[in-house]
Amino acid sequence: MTNPDMIYETIILGSGPAGLTAAIYAARSRCCPLLIHGIQPGGQLTTTTAVDNFPGFPEGVDGPDLMDKMRRQAERFGTQFIQGEVTRIDFKERPFRLWMGDEIYRCLSLIIATGASPKLLDLGNEEALYGRGVSVCATCDGFFYRDREVIVVGGGDTAMEEAVFLTRFASKVTVVHRRNSLRATPVLAERALTNKAISFKWDSVVTEILADASGVTGIRMKNIRTAEESEIPCDGVFIAIGHQPNTELFAGQLEMDDDGYLLTRNGTETNIPGVFAAGDVQDNQFRQAVTAAGTGCMAAIQAERFLDDLPYDPNLSCQKGVCRTKV
Repeated sequence: MTNPDMIYETIILGSGPAGLTAAIYAARSRCCPLLIHGIQPGGQLTTTTAVDNFPGFPEGVDGPDLMDKMRRQAERFGTQFIQGEVTRIDFKERPFRLWMGDEIYRCLSLIIATGASPKLLDLGNEEALYGRGVSVCATCDGFFYRDREVIVVGGGDTAMEEAVFLTRFASKVTVVHRRNSLRATPVLAERALTNKAISFKWDSVVTEILADASGVTGIRMKNIRTAEESEIPCDGVFIAIGHQPNTELFAGQLEMDDDGYLLTRNGTETNIPGVFAAGDVQDNQFRQAVTAAGTGCMAAIQAERFLDDLPYDPNLSCQKGVCRTKV
């Protein structure tokens, strides 16, 4: 049972592959860590119906099932879980302080695994169609569109990488972009523009994703120059207009790049000793479940080494697997 009066050796923010892997490693090596998660535990993988590229599952695994297994593994070793929204953090002194409503939680080390959220088109039905024709990750889901027609929305580096990757599987790839030229770097743009399997719809935006009971059937789009509307039949829509790292809480305290991703060094260390970042919150390149899990492992090991190097404090003790201040 969690208790705001305790001083936890490690608190983990986030319950995706990075956070849960960190929890497994932290719980196995030290006293029970506390993992704080939001209203959707499990992160983005809970919206993926089939994960075919996570090692150890030769037949594939449902995203929610994978995250449930990881959570139960973390619980087995003693991780404590609590749902809530952290609204403020103070890194000025240790123990660090985290506010959840009127309660303050304290810890000697913190692992941030709050992830990144894909930017969507705000059409109303995108999230409901996840796993039924809408995807935000070609590497994750491209295999399921073999010999099918797909749409890629976007014109930046990610969109071009997704479009080129999808030509390995799809019979036809159509890129819909709101401008008349690509924003992608020249190398990636040229690679997509010269690929005969990719066609482009310029100056256009998707206004509706069409679907029936079985999933996506097409899109409706509008040319922003002529206002002409048209429909394109397709089996899948890959939205590639970027991600937003969930780092607003750490603004002004932790170093970030221009896009808001946490900057790490020597593995998962941030600019504040004892604070570590893992997963998509610091990874704007790979964004895979397995790479997130890997950095979660790294963060837990680095947090353990950090705690080992702290001076001995006689006011801290472990009782019933939880570190707290002696009363």
